[in-house]
Amino acid sequence: MRKIIYQLAEIEQVAQQILPLIQSKIILLQGSMGMGKTTLVKALVKALKIDDVVSSPTFSLVNEYRNSTSVIFHFDFYRIKNEQEALDMGIEEYIYSGNWCFIEWSENIASLLPENVTEIIITPIDSYTRSLTIINPVNS
Repeated sequence: MRKIIYQLAEIEQVAQQILPLIQSKIILLQGSMGMGKTTLVKALVKALKIDDVVSSPTFSLVNEYRNSTSVIFHFDFYRIKNEQEALDMGIEEYIYSGNWCFIEWSENIASLLPENVTEIIITPIDSYTRSLTIINPVNS
């Protein structure tokens, strides 16, 4: 487990710092509404050298970002009513594709997730400061 305290203005540097610490391409982003989960995904996508415009997939469930060598899937399961919706959209194919998967509101699909995931938990310290905790898979 690794904890980092940062100012919101430092998010791009934080993404560069945590990328080498992440041990799974399946990343669960935990934090309440407005904590900066999508903002962190934007910074991580940029750190992975992808220039696509990153936005919250709240209504589409998944957004895809790519360059010539990488594909990233960004999920937001805040609005799903049950896990069957995730199965219907093919969540298992995405998760087992070997590509990066950034998943917001993963607690809504908890039983569908493999064990070998990295969790990133974002908690507030004040209006401009966050604590980020990285929890990697036990067997990594």
